[in-house]
Amino acid sequence: MHAQETTFKELVQGEKQYQVPLYQRTYSWQREQLQQLFDDVQELVEEQLEGRAPAAHFLGSVVLAPGRITAGGMQRWLVVDGQQRLTTLMLAFTALRDRHRERGGAEQKADRIHDLVLVNKYRSGDDHYRLLPTQADRDAFTACVESSPKAGGPGNVGAAYRFFLAALTEGEDSGGEAWTDAVETVLSGLLSIVEITAAEGDNVYRIFESINNTGVGLSQSDLLRNYLFMCLPIRGESVYRNRWLPMQELLGPANLELLVWLDLVVAGNSRAKQSEIYRDQKKRLEPLSADEAALEAEIESLSRRAERLMRILEPEREPDPELREVLERLSRWGGQTHYPLALQLLDRVDGGQATPHQAARALAYAESYMVRRLFAGYSTTGSNRVFMEMPKELEKDEDPAEAVRRNLSKNKAGARVWPDDDAVREAIRTRPFYKAGRGNQRFQVLRRLEESYGGSEPVDYAKARLTAEHVLPQNPAQQWFDLLAEEAEDGQGPDELHALLVHTLGNLTLSADNAKLSNHPFRRKQEILDSSALRMNQEIAGRERWGRAEILDRAASLADRAVRLWPGPVAGTIPEDDEWSGWKELRAALLAMPAGTWTTYGDVAALIGTHAVPVGQHLASKAGLHGAYRVLTADGRVSAGFRWPDGQEFGDARTRLEAEGVPFDDAGRARRSHRLTTADLAALLGRETTEETVPSPGTEDEQQSAADRFEAQLRDNQTKETAEGVLGALRFWQQQGGHLAYGRASETSCFPMARFGGTLDTRALWPLAIYPVSGTVEVVFQYLKRRPPFDDEPLRRELMTRLNGIEGIDLAEAKLDLRPSFPVEVFAGHSEEICAVLEWFAHTAALSEARRMLDEDPGTL
Repeated sequence: MHAQETTFKELVQGEKQYQVPLYQRTYSWQREQLQQLFDDVQELVEEQLEGRAPAAHFLGSVVLAPGRITAGGMQRWLVVDGQQRLTTLMLAFTALRDRHRERGGAEQKADRIHDLVLVNKYRSGDDHYRLLPTQADRDAFTACVESSPKAGGPGNVGAAYRFFLAALTEGEDSGGEAWTDAVETVLSGLLSIVEITAAEGDNVYRIFESINNTGVGLSQSDLLRNYLFMCLPIRGESVYRNRWLPMQELLGPANLELLVWLDLVVAGNSRAKQSEIYRDQKKRLEPLSADEAALEAEIESLSRRAERLMRILEPEREPDPELREVLERLSRWGGQTHYPLALQLLDRVDGGQATPHQAARALAYAESYMVRRLFAGYSTTGSNRVFMEMPKELEKDEDPAEAVRRNLSKNKAGARVWPDDDAVREAIRTRPFYKAGRGNQRFQVLRRLEESYGGSEPVDYAKARLTAEHVLPQNPAQQWFDLLAEEAEDGQGPDELHALLVHTLGNLTLSADNAKLSNHPFRRKQEILDSSALRMNQEIAGRERWGRAEILDRAASLADRAVRLWPGPVAGTIPEDDEWSGWKELRAALLAMPAGTWTTYGDVAALIGTHAVPVGQHLASKAGLHGAYRVLTADGRVSAGFRWPDGQEFGDARTRLEAEGVPFDDAGRARRSHRLTTADLAALLGRETTEETVPSPGTEDEQQSAADRFEAQLRDNQTKETAEGVLGALRFWQQQGGHLAYGRASETSCFPMARFGGTLDTRALWPLAIYPVSGTVEVVFQYLKRRPPFDDEPLRRELMTRLNGIEGIDLAEAKLDLRPSFPVEVFAGHSEEICAVLEWFAHTAALSEARRMLDEDPGTL
């Protein structure tokens, strides 16, 4: 075997082809891996644009074996390992080519990428493509390369293409054409790849097995420890016993790794990567390598920081009550964004350079920054960088609280926008708060709002089992729609008004009685809320009715509390002409839509917190918005006012949608199975709301109570035949060894679970979520794609095919990454057919689990 370091540009140059063998799994990178790669690319782009000479970023290795040489002399290489990286980079270049084409005036750049990176220009058939993925991925990949109407469809390949197209569009909006050119330079020449070439006659499959069955390697902190104690031949044993070992035992392996990374960041290395801790720490410590006393002092300093890190991770360790309270709130908020700032502040407090009160105020501003951005719908992308840069930007001799506030108030595009009071008030009034951020973050906002009422009896949130509750239900009965119809504006239906109001903060509260509240009329909800210990619930119960006026009035009241609880930026730092974040979100949603789907003006409006009319006006006034033709009227028709941008002509919008795979009926209406709802759009943007769609573990009594509620709701809201069909299928599932779990929301959903190890862990699988009141059955591809064996795309497609073979089920292929649904009434006449699909699912899951156990311990079976 031969190994050499190369770049992607050097790897693909010349007439050649890389073919992924059939024994390799399908392309599997998802948003997390794509985002990590693009974050690394952006760092290199920033360095290049700032005039610095960026060092190459090591992407990984690619193992190749020579394949046959074609009749025309073209060399074909088998990709033994590294197909995920190669496919990802090819899709990134495909999106870059299409971004050049969309911008206009850059056709030469687009053609250069197409001819020199993506294809062998003078070859035809399969030989035309520089990369030939496995057969399961081939159609999706070639659709992107050939710019067919189905480019960017469902599945991981289409999702990766859409991810890069969205990332490039957003970056170019703020950085211009120079930014896009810098991205091409980085992708071509600054991603370092180790090319390992097998010799003729090597056993390629054995190489593949060897690479993918390696032992556990040394962590970054392991490497650092080994280096340090290699440099301490005299003092090493004492330092290890008295300093390093106690620190290691205090933190544990994962937090030790976190500490040595934070140590770099607080020291001023705002670009430190957790994957390259050893390299950066070694570079910093090398000048001290001959001075054992200096190295011992460094380890002693690190051990003191270990104690401070534990006060961040476990705030109950912090002795000052005010500082402890803020650390507790940030801990409940989740994530590591605030860690660099918190550690630096604790350094100052312990060193006597700041008071605990100053540190608490500084962290409260950090909390406010994150909460206000959540209200306004800003992306969390880039927030980590803001706080990583903070340590080197704060002056040592000034009040850290004022320094943090001033620093966060420096308005920059995207990552450093700190919404002012007016922006917060408008966002609380209009934006779908329930679809923002993570569930624990929304809960913490509602909790702190409740605490601001100063109730005489404090709530034990750890035991209360409170969850977010919609007062106006998510799936309302007709009585609610009748109420909304009275308040709908001209041209607005009650369903559109419901979509605009239901997820806003003004309609949300906390309750442990979600099952009791359910979808009942407001009078019944009043009785339950009035008995609640929460002041915000008593306030809601005091209303005479609950409609648009009451929701907006409560939103205004909560906004008053919010701007007091979470103080804003220094006055005058938000430019008046800054674009509303909702329009950026609209562009992101359009870019995220898979080919073969459509949505409505109302769905988009509910997503971004506005009305359908301004959405239509914005789409009509902004030329060249990607995917604008996919936004249709509420009944699925192309708007009479739709026009292609000047200079572009793709036929009528219906023809374009049909080419992508959207069926239309004779009346010109797009099929509803291909429509993306507000929830679908939110999921595509990574804003998943899991409270109602992930089963909840509980005690045996709690599960039995939930089972009784589910059956009661099913019988109360569905026909006898439907209810018996559902319950019969669930009994069949249990007879196959499956389990039943139930959701936490007021509509008690049921999940047939294939559960392993006796617990609800990450290996638990469920194909369906059954909703007894709304009468829908969701097929949870969105969750299956992250869980073996259904993270393998062909298996998800097979599940879809089997279900679509049942009369009454029509799942759109374009929703393979989402949660398409079918009516629960299908169980009435086709329960046995559904049982057959469930049996296949259980068998597939069990076989996968058996293989996993055998791999871990060959003596298991």
